[in-house]
Amino acid sequence: MARKFMKGCEAIAEAAVRSGCRFFAGYPITPQNEIPEYMARRLPEVGGSFVQGESEVASINMVYGASGTGTAASPSGDSAEPQAVGEGSATAAEGTE
Repeated sequence: MARKFMKGCEAIAEAAVRSGCRFFAGYPITPQNEIPEYMARRLPEVGGSFVQGESEVASINMVYGASGTGTAASPSGDSAEPQAVGEGSATAAEGTE
């Protein structure tokens, strides 16, 4: 395999694609702007889909929906994203009652 020089965020995104990720929803925010940018270009090449959410919470909810269909999905965000994940999972749990 040929070596390729990549930025850290690009390497993270490519690793997700190579591990089977076919749906990405993200909100471009520093310090990970390059991940959504890379996924927007790369996912269509492998039959995947990219969606830019209007917020991190919206993006995590889209990822929950895609995962529910059996699609390998990934979000990205800034360091506050665990809060968005918690908010999204609480919303998903409320919808199951």
